[in-house]
Amino acid sequence: MLTTTAARSLAVLRISLGFVFLWAFLDKTFGFGYATPSERAWLNGGSPTKGFLSHIEVGPFQGFFNDIAGQAWADWLFMLGLLGIGVALILGIGMRIAAAAATVMMLLMWLAEFPLDKTTAAGEPSGSTNPIVDYHIIYALGAIVTALTYAGHTWGLGRQWAKLSFVQRNRWLI
Repeated sequence: MLTTTAARSLAVLRISLGFVFLWAFLDKTFGFGYATPSERAWLNGGSPTKGFLSHIEVGPFQGFFNDIAGQAWADWLFMLGLLGIGVALILGIGMRIAAAAATVMMLLMWLAEFPLDKTTAAGEPSGSTNPIVDYHIIYALGAIVTALTYAGHTWGLGRQWAKLSFVQRNRWLI
């Protein structure tokens, strides 16, 4: 049984994590000038995946990630994932799907940065500060924990969502 303080803390984690995903979507879409300048915004013809994936210089999957950089299907999947995960976590609905999607996305990004390698393909330092646990893993774990603890029920729409008939018939939608 969770205490009220624990439930509220998990709700803060859920909403904060959701905002990380939603903000990435918004910045890449509109180019607010944080990670994405306006001239490279998705709405201005920029690619949300090209900048990151085309500069992967490390790990056994370097070629794969370089090859999919900037492809329309990759851009759409990435952006829909950021939006869907962000909205679901902020609202506290579809937490299981959001956690699974966040975990897949974060593991793919972890593989892209491949923190296990100390050096890039060119022999330069990779910049990895921890070969196993980095922010991608923490974000994935945060999403999983908030889903498993029903954090969407506190300061979210999780309770109402769980009562919907289509969710009752498809429990994996909780």
